Amino acid sequence: MGQPITFVEHGSPAERKGVRTGDVLYRINDIPVLDLIDYEKLTAERVLKLSLERERQPFEVFLRKDEYEPLGLCFETTLMSRMQTCKNHCLFCFIDQMPKGVRSSLNVKDDDWRMSFIMGNYVTLTNVDDAEFSRIIERRVSPIYVSVHATDPAIRTKIMRNPSAGRIMERLSALKEAGLHFHTQIVLCRNLNDGAILEQTLSDLCSLAPACASIAIVPVGVTKFREGLYPLETFDSKQSEAVIRQVEPWQAKCLSEFGTRLVFLSDEWYLNANLPLPEAEAYEEYEQIENGVGLLRMFEEDFHYALSERTPLSHEKHVSIAGGTAANPFFRELYRCLEAYRIHVTTYPIPNRWFGGNVHVAGLVTGRDLIDELQDKPLSDPLLIPHNMLRETENVFLDGMTLSDVERALRVSIRSFRDGTELISELFEE
Repeated sequence: MGQPITFVEHGSPAERKGVRTGDVLYRINDIPVLDLIDYEKLTAERVLKLSLERERQPFEVFLRKDEYEPLGLCFETTLMSRMQTCKNHCLFCFIDQMPKGVRSSLNVKDDDWRMSFIMGNYVTLTNVDDAEFSRIIERRVSPIYVSVHATDPAIRTKIMRNPSAGRIMERLSALKEAGLHFHTQIVLCRNLNDGAILEQTLSDLCSLAPACASIAIVPVGVTKFREGLYPLETFDSKQSEAVIRQVEPWQAKCLSEFGTRLVFLSDEWYLNANLPLPEAEAYEEYEQIENGVGLLRMFEEDFHYALSERTPLSHEKHVSIAGGTAANPFFRELYRCLEAYRIHVTTYPIPNRWFGGNVHVAGLVTGRDLIDELQDKPLSDPLLIPHNMLRETENVFLDGMTLSDVERALRVSIRSFRDGTELISELFEE
């Protein structure tokens, strides 16, 4: 199957050799181009032979370019092929817990190793056959991000309900032997992959260090939409503390042996256990920030650094900030230092009625949740919210409500902030 060329960049090596929009690329140096991974790897060479087709007539182009110089071709999709979707039926799959009627993009089950390499998405490696897995190794794809959950074959197969799930250690060991690196995550469920199973999983993954570059442990997320699904159990405060105490010796052991704690717990564990977060240095390079590991400490660091460059306002200022319920005590305490700058912050923890369950993070708060909780509250104008409540490229909440919809309902303007630095900029804006 060929790759239709949708655009040729002006002045690029491909244009100089006469490649045109509408041509179809089949092979580079006689190797089929299946997707973006092949294309990027093969075009890194200095001497290329392109096998193409124009108006159904095959032809070849020979060219020389600088090493890693872009060839200058654009294609119909970023991946140059269809995205690989998930064939697992994980017991805790969040998409299976979505309410009916959500936009179609929220129901897409991505399990594409190429997106893992490009974007840091987590994949299970259960939807990759042996030939495709060999291509991961041949193309030197590293690092990738792997959802492990358990290394015990029977337990992992039970969790994912996919017979190939039990091969995880075989696959990860092959990546290590090839000199490739990977980050891992464990979604922890009570009485399923915790306790002794977690102990075995950590032992197995630590044995693969340094190829295994990090391990994140996050608590299972459960919504109210679980009718007919596996009866998952969540962690209460005491049980969350027990998980923390179980992981701490592993962190100390890995720090001594590898120079890294290797195993990291998401912020939710400490919030749920009512325990102080680890200090910022405990998160090292924040490798697992997308899993909520160290997210609050990073925000705090940015916040204090930006605040250190400010002086008190000339007048009193009152600001309303809405967020999730889980981290509200942390932020309420953090914002107290603003009093010395004549800024008074009221935090509004927003219960997640749309998802329900144990969903308490800001990133899953919906527009309807904001309206229901704040419509009778005294609010500043503008009201501030974390940017992760919105889609990355649109001012739309998870429930499809737009920012404008919520602004009209609450009769205030709304501004979002991405981190502590942006929040300080908003707070000190006159």
